[in-house]
Amino acid sequence: MNVAIVGTGYVGLVSGACFAEMGVNVTCVDIDEKKIERLKQGIIPIYEPGLKPIVLRNIEAERLHFTTDLPSILNAMDIVFIAVGTPSDENGSADLKYVFEVANTIADNLSNYILIVTKSTVPVGTTHKVKALIRQRLDERGLHNLDFDIASNPEFLKEGAAIDDFMSPDRVVVGVETEKAKELMTRLYRPFVLNNFRVIFMDILSSEMTKYASNAMLATRISFMNDIANLCERVGADVNMVRRGMGSDSRIGKSFLYAGCGYGGSCFPKDIRAIIKIGEDVGYEMKLLKAVEAVNNTQKNILFRKFSEYFDGDIRGKLVAVWGLSFKPETDDMRDAPSLTLIRSLLDAGVEVHAYDPAAMDEAKKYLGDSIYYASDIYDAANNADALIVPTEWKEFRLPNWSILKKIMRGSLVVDGRNIYNRNELSSYGFEYRGIGQ
Repeated sequence: MNVAIVGTGYVGLVSGACFAEMGVNVTCVDIDEKKIERLKQGIIPIYEPGLKPIVLRNIEAERLHFTTDLPSILNAMDIVFIAVGTPSDENGSADLKYVFEVANTIADNLSNYILIVTKSTVPVGTTHKVKALIRQRLDERGLHNLDFDIASNPEFLKEGAAIDDFMSPDRVVVGVETEKAKELMTRLYRPFVLNNFRVIFMDILSSEMTKYASNAMLATRISFMNDIANLCERVGADVNMVRRGMGSDSRIGKSFLYAGCGYGGSCFPKDIRAIIKIGEDVGYEMKLLKAVEAVNNTQKNILFRKFSEYFDGDIRGKLVAVWGLSFKPETDDMRDAPSLTLIRSLLDAGVEVHAYDPAAMDEAKKYLGDSIYYASDIYDAANNADALIVPTEWKEFRLPNWSILKKIMRGSLVVDGRNIYNRNELSSYGFEYRGIGQ
């Protein structure tokens, strides 16, 4: 089977590498010539555990190819995936210009049957718009009888665990219109679900909505627990105990019930804004999700607030160590990261920032430039610091040498944005601990 994937971002590159690993002949396409040349050399533009070996192995096996020229390979493909970015525009809508640019390129160069699949996260109805656009352009070319199919195949990958998610998925959601499209998608995904066929076929509109609804539910659980955490602080309860009690209920479960300093990344913030806008466009107010977004925006300020309150607002000239810059561990993605909200607030208040992250240092420079000091490790960041703030729970932050930290830090405040430390342990070393919801 020959598959093209247009867009070599997070979704496109992971998908292409994993399809190739299962024996599919994959060509990844991107308009960024520099990125494509680097990929041909095995240079990976994103940090994702396990991705590089798969890319290198399949380049060597000649199952994974890279090009900037979609027209030259289009008509040799059985399936073409559209996996380009759909960033939020000013009013919260998903910007679909890249999706439609790919659709136009397909329409202008297609000469035989192909299955066109939207894998980008797109508003409900987008895949049908892609179909209408391609049909119109083919008719304009006089190709009234040229047949093609469309499908929707939203991704549900977790950054930091994307390879495992793709190779052994909880489920694969596919929206189709025809039996031919269903047969092609079944053939493509069968190797991934041999022992338990977890491909869920449905209509295209429902598949597009499933993506948004899934992310909206996860974001809702996060904001709900952050709301509960803030209430716990005011009444003297411990959100960690509350979470354990709630999560033991099989109707609720344990996932996504961790209080913290807010969600970020490429999906949740963008998708929440998009589904709110989808509702507005059809005259329905998504009241719950507006509250989810509002809680999250507020929660991103909690680390700065705890730091400032500790010093009674007298923070100008202080030095703060920040451990963790990416929006979550095991990724270098900093889109909408809580660390950015924290650091910008610190800088605006005249605070000096020394930061360290295992993977996102180069990415951070794109957002923060030379406004902060980029430390070589956690101890370099903490040297002479008045406070330590932890927005991201990387594993290497879990068991630092607190004796060393106590000696090298000027102050004793630790603000734990992910509740990974024990208050009593830190107190025994002489630190003042501030967690979330405790």
